[in-house]
Amino acid sequence: MKQDRELEIRRQFLDEAQEYLDTLDATILGVSNHPIESAKANAALRAAHSIKGGAGMMGFQVLSELAHRLEDSWKVLKIDKSIVVSPRLENLLLASVGCLRQVVEFDRESMQRHQASCVDAEWLAVEAYPVFDALHVELGDPQEENAASVLSPEEGQDIVPLLFESEVEGCLQRLEAVLATPDQPCLREEVSILAQELGGLGEMLQLTNFIQLCQSVSQQIEHEDANMIEIAESALKSWRTAQMFAIAGQYEQIPISINGTVPEVIDFAETPAVLEPSIGDWFTEALAADAIEDVGYTDFQPIPAPARSAPPEAQVTDFKVLEAEPEAIPVAEDQDTTVRVPVRQLNQLNDLFGELTIDRNGLDLYLKRLRSLSRTLHERVQILDQVNSKLRTAYDRVTLSGSRSLSESSTRRAGFDALELDRYGDLHLLSQQVMETIVQLQEVSEDIDLSLDDTDQSARNLNKTAKQMQNGLSQLRMRPISDVLNRFPRALREWSLQYGKQVRFDMAGAGTLIDRNILETLNDPLMHLLRNAFDHGIELPNVRETKGKSSEGVIEIRASTEGNRTIITVRDDGEGIPIDKIRDRAEQMGLDPVLLDAARDEELLSLIFEPGFSTSSQVTALSGRGVGMDVVRSNLKQIRGEISVNTKAGLGTTFTLSVPFTLSTVKVLLVESAGMLLAFPTDVVSELLLLQPNQIIQTPGSEVLNWQDHMVQLVRLQKWLQFNCPRIPHGFETPPTIATQSVIILNQNPQWFGIQIDRCWGEQEATNRKVEGNLPLPTGFSGCTILGDGRVVPLVNVTELLRWVTSCERSETQPAIDHAFRDQLRASLTQRPELPGSSVPTILVVDDSINVRRFLALTLERSGYRVEQAKDGQDAIERLEAGLSVQAVICDIEMPRLDGYGFLAKMRSDNQLSQLPVMMLTSRSGEKHRKLAESLGAVAYFSKPYNEQVLLRTLETMVKSIVAV
Repeated sequence: MKQDRELEIRRQFLDEAQEYLDTLDATILGVSNHPIESAKANAALRAAHSIKGGAGMMGFQVLSELAHRLEDSWKVLKIDKSIVVSPRLENLLLASVGCLRQVVEFDRESMQRHQASCVDAEWLAVEAYPVFDALHVELGDPQEENAASVLSPEEGQDIVPLLFESEVEGCLQRLEAVLATPDQPCLREEVSILAQELGGLGEMLQLTNFIQLCQSVSQQIEHEDANMIEIAESALKSWRTAQMFAIAGQYEQIPISINGTVPEVIDFAETPAVLEPSIGDWFTEALAADAIEDVGYTDFQPIPAPARSAPPEAQVTDFKVLEAEPEAIPVAEDQDTTVRVPVRQLNQLNDLFGELTIDRNGLDLYLKRLRSLSRTLHERVQILDQVNSKLRTAYDRVTLSGSRSLSESSTRRAGFDALELDRYGDLHLLSQQVMETIVQLQEVSEDIDLSLDDTDQSARNLNKTAKQMQNGLSQLRMRPISDVLNRFPRALREWSLQYGKQVRFDMAGAGTLIDRNILETLNDPLMHLLRNAFDHGIELPNVRETKGKSSEGVIEIRASTEGNRTIITVRDDGEGIPIDKIRDRAEQMGLDPVLLDAARDEELLSLIFEPGFSTSSQVTALSGRGVGMDVVRSNLKQIRGEISVNTKAGLGTTFTLSVPFTLSTVKVLLVESAGMLLAFPTDVVSELLLLQPNQIIQTPGSEVLNWQDHMVQLVRLQKWLQFNCPRIPHGFETPPTIATQSVIILNQNPQWFGIQIDRCWGEQEATNRKVEGNLPLPTGFSGCTILGDGRVVPLVNVTELLRWVTSCERSETQPAIDHAFRDQLRASLTQRPELPGSSVPTILVVDDSINVRRFLALTLERSGYRVEQAKDGQDAIERLEAGLSVQAVICDIEMPRLDGYGFLAKMRSDNQLSQLPVMMLTSRSGEKHRKLAESLGAVAYFSKPYNEQVLLRTLETMVKSIVAV
């Protein structure tokens, strides 16, 4: 248990180290253009120091060493105001932070494999150490100065009181929280960590008394196991005393040791107000983790000061100035508790909630069925009652006629005539029994109705609770888009320095919340769009000035929420996308010039999203490699997203991305067209109206409706969606809400469309499911939904369907023009022609870990390769079959959907792909795994961690072999 907790703390430190690295990046960006602000320099210095100290404590020695060297560089920059940061120095600082990021990833992978921290020595010697050596050459060693003055936010200001008011206060409050916990878990470790870290702070600030006090605490812990609680409380009191003296500036009064019993210290209730504690070094988060897991802050109570004698008179005199207007230390009850939850568990909850939605819909369906059966039962009982009434009347008639024929002797013996005494036969008894049974059935029917009413109420409560759960789960999965956008300023700055372009990056709506899975999927598309905007859009400063523009270009990303969708726009003020170049390039790739001349600008622009299409004749490290924009569209399609482009020559280009608010559930409009059930997402539906024949206006080649002063193009689905297989009537139990022909109004800016349907069952909440298999979905569909009765209904991709229909309607041959654009393009791509000047090989990296893919991509790009990524074997196969041209593949073994072995098998069964060399890179180092991979055709096999130089040499040989062929 203790080992698991230590691992969790180390993981949390690596997460926090990323935040510190983000702080360093934000500080470094643009320092060659503007002087370093003192506050930012302090933030960078403290970030480097926090990484250094925390990494050393956690056992990440390489990370600690490199962070220490970066800290020394920042000390020089802080002290020597005469240093002018050149673009070269800015690049070195950014590169040093990049090295630290890679070391963090190395350490994270080592922890996942439950191994000790292991950083490749050759990588350090070739990649990391030269960067820090170059920094040392540029800046030299830091001067011997007081550390407090180095960290001071303003010249002449003493940082010690500030640190004791913020950092030390935060640490002590965490210790108080642990002491307030009834069972006080891992108290020894908490106090030991706190003593070491505070001691390190004392060394940095050169406070001898405080260092000795922390050493005294450590010694007490080592020698007095039985009194841990008493030692912790005594240490807390002594540290509080030291804090008061430090804030007052009387460092010589700080106590140097503690005793085994609680010492007599000043009353903390009369301490001055302190600054709100901020999250500082790693141990703050580490201590918080246990407090978060075991107790709630709302349960904490201030620890009462024990009775004690008055302090000496001299001490009272020293602290008189602090007694005016005292304020209580903020209690932790106002803070929100947090828990770290693996994303995998959130995804599992999301999948389970999807199943719950299906079950809820099934429950509602079955309740409706039961209600219908109950009504039928009522009707049958009423009919039975009427029959029984007729039967009783008939029996009475028979009885009266039969009574006259009874023998008079029988009557005399009884002493009564027929009018004075009724006589009953077997038929009467049977009739009476039937009547009583009918009454009993009526009572059971009423009981069923009452039970159904209760069940309906329970179902409504369940639906209400489930919707609240859905909202809560959606909020848990939300992350601000700034998590992705904050990585872009550094990339732009590096490109600006490398390529000599001046670019300003603007963000709006950075706080817009997006589902975590959607956000991860958006990372690569947004990076592709940013790269293309910088490389193809923004001109060089002298070119912009000749056009009358500012020498500084602008790339802007805006995010906002509209209804159930999130809209993201990526805009640049560059030269725009040349339509003529697109037409010429398409003609060079084999498309029919007649079709190209007839195509609209929107259709031509859509070609940039086809695999392998590029108007760039020169390959650069940024773009022009013939792949990339197809990734944007394919990734967006996975999350039911859409993309459109608008460009103006000389003014710039705007890409508009539209993605759903969440992927967990989708509200759909369930309709029928030509006997086929379809589901339309409600977030694209503007209105549903009845189709009136007199509203239809015939135009050449199409039909339109006049709706609210808009000319709406009418689309009849039965004309476009034709299925050759026989269809069985679906036999829906629930009657349709609208049983006559209707029109769904859709707004596809700037055009309006109306889709004609036959029947509609209204809005339903459903679960979105991907359709697995080798056969692609027809054009215009993006997945399916599952109804409560288990029926699978295709989910319509409205934008894709309407784009296809519009393209077909513009030609007399209808679908021929659309297929011509796609088929001819893909046929030309099958030949895989090289772009003019294209000599940089492309490598496909296949791994289910996005961090592994990014790290490997960074390594390969630094070595001069272009890199494409696939999330698993199935994704890689689909992209290769779609026309992606690569010279080699680096593939993992263990992946979802299609693993590495399955990928190799499919590659060897495809004539066009069978000669493509594949290198396996996996954590499996067993000989059995290696032999199986080699038997399936793998050219090379590497296990993690790997020797980077050996891997690159092997990859170079593989690429040369395929080029020679």
